[in-house]
Amino acid sequence: MNPTFWRGKRVLVTGHTGFKGSWLAMWLHEAGAIVGGYSLPPASLESLYQLADVGTAVDSTFADIRDLAELQRQFDRFQPEIVFHLAAQALVRRSYDAPVETYAVNVMGTVNVLEAVRKCPSCRVVVVVTSDKCYENRESNWGYRECDPMGGHDPYSSSKGCAEIVTAAYRRSFFQPSSQQPVAIATARAGNVIGGGDFSKDRLVPDLVNAMLQHSVLTIRFPDAVRPWQHVLEPLSGYILLAERLWTSPQKYSDSWNFGPPAQDCRPVRWIIEKLNELSDERVEWVVERSTKPHEAGLLTLDSTKARTLLGWHSRWPVETALRTAIDWYKAYRRHDRVRDTVIRDIENYESTPVGH
Repeated sequence: MNPTFWRGKRVLVTGHTGFKGSWLAMWLHEAGAIVGGYSLPPASLESLYQLADVGTAVDSTFADIRDLAELQRQFDRFQPEIVFHLAAQALVRRSYDAPVETYAVNVMGTVNVLEAVRKCPSCRVVVVVTSDKCYENRESNWGYRECDPMGGHDPYSSSKGCAEIVTAAYRRSFFQPSSQQPVAIATARAGNVIGGGDFSKDRLVPDLVNAMLQHSVLTIRFPDAVRPWQHVLEPLSGYILLAERLWTSPQKYSDSWNFGPPAQDCRPVRWIIEKLNELSDERVEWVVERSTKPHEAGLLTLDSTKARTLLGWHSRWPVETALRTAIDWYKAYRRHDRVRDTVIRDIENYESTPVGH
């Protein structure tokens, strides 16, 4: 991150009350940006947004991304220069229970953000965050590249592929350099993020921490499923760097980008559980769920060569460091340390880590 670049920039983050959105909003605020947020209220009091007092650092609006009129009013009021679109229904399992909501939020929510950008003369850069699951997953042994086809077996994954297609269509149709309002727009696809402050259901680290606190047995759906695990600050650093590049060279960087970990950090779920058990104060026992389960991909990896070679983005924390940092965060939380201080400490530690360590 270049703090000089961000100082005084007006930055709108949709989904700023979520896990990734809260981390991003705090990081931008610490860099001197004027941060606005548009999101539903946090789902519970036990959320990073509430615990870290993110609301004191952000000009927040609590509203639905599906409400285009309200979204447009907030764009008109805040006049952002840079937009990070993270608002989403972000859980695969929930998408099976609520497919209409998933498509409405993830697809039409993206349409609404891009429509609001069309009518906002101050806006110059947009980063639309989708997912590594946007690809047509053929369980390949190599990482998916940005040129691979969109797809998705489940409603969540396919909704993210749809959001990618929508963004590309808007970019070509309305935001080219020759258009009335040229805007640099890119999409970002990240791996499975882990880190302190995630309290979402059906995510591995929060589920393990809850099992630890409740002294219960952890139930795992697919222990052999392989995912590209990374600390939440890894892709966020990519989004931030991408926005900086879009500002200075819009035509060169208005494209899709992967921000995933090195190949050696693509690990099966059972490996992550055992490593977390090593790092924790107590061991959590786990069993495999035997009931019928909705389909989830068995193997998913990303190829981030493009981001490394063209953006100069590099992963800093290997998966072991990511897991240790996450567990340390939850330990600090259980000690009642000030959550905001823990968040800022993690950001500073990440920024001070040389690339390759």
